[in-house]
Amino acid sequence: GGGGGAAMADDGGLMSVDYEVYGKVQGVFFRKYTQGEAKRLGLVGWVQNTSHGTVQGQIQGPTARVRELQEWLKKIGSPQSRISRAEFSNEKTIAALEHKEFQIVK
Repeated sequence: GGGGGAAMADDGGLMSVDYEVYGKVQGVFFRKYTQGEAKRLGLVGWVQNTSHGTVQGQIQGPTARVRELQEWLKKIGSPQSRISRAEFSNEKTIAALEHKEFQIVK
């Protein structure tokens, strides 16, 4: 047998992505659940309500974990939420985390 030894680029790296979630996402503990899910996955960043009825923020952490939270933001959210769509932007790889924790911004 031989072996390639080519590592997946996704494995070791850190990434950062901005997000905005549309639908019924305010007044349904969306931020609290997002923070809880991010902490469970070991991610940092922030989440806040916007004046136009969406929730937005930034996620940073290991690429695979960030992808998991992106899926959660698109499909699951908090129990009472109704997500119509989630948009992601400014996706980039980063050398180090720029936040210490995942916080809810008032």
